[in-house]
Amino acid sequence: MTGIPGAALLVVAGYLIGAIPIGLMIGRLAGGIDLREHGSGRTGATNALRTIGMPWAAGVFVLDLAKGALPILMVGWLYSAGPAGSPPWVAAAAGVAAIAGHVRSVFIRFTGGRGVATFAGAMLPTAPLVVAVVIPIALLIIWRTRFVSLGSLSGAALAPLATAVLVAGGRAELAAVALAAGGGIVVIAAHADNIARLRSGTERRIGR
Repeated sequence: MTGIPGAALLVVAGYLIGAIPIGLMIGRLAGGIDLREHGSGRTGATNALRTIGMPWAAGVFVLDLAKGALPILMVGWLYSAGPAGSPPWVAAAAGVAAIAGHVRSVFIRFTGGRGVATFAGAMLPTAPLVVAVVIPIALLIIWRTRFVSLGSLSGAALAPLATAVLVAGGRAELAAVALAAGGGIVVIAAHADNIARLRSGTERRIGR
């Protein structure tokens, strides 16, 4: 694939891959359960954990992670020509599109998850060191506060900063910051209701 048409096709493909409603499919496989009708109404791993249990939720998480990584890898495999330096930017756009697709899936009336696992999946082949740094911090916040949403929001906010540090040290490309920032914005926007509940003190903690 070459030039702007090839780039556009890969970005659209990224959105469609991200839009595959893995959580909905696994919920139905687990017993005909529509995750949109339970808990938070989201189709991601957290609602799957609360609704259908750990083994199924682990499957949702891994496959949602793969939805983020695959568009990035596809650009590396298929996008062979364009302006100098363009492949990383096409990959960043495809990654953000995948995250947006997960949050607003065309296949399920523009509903979906909150994009955390798909965001992590997109960052994994792009800047794995960022994932290695940010995920433990997010998990620590979740462990200390028992708010999954707070850990997710913290990770989404920290990812662009951590990526920028790598870029400054010559260990990542500038396009990786665009992916981290774009993906972080999508994830934070998808947590708007959580942010409102955190501010009002009504957000549900793990175990409740």
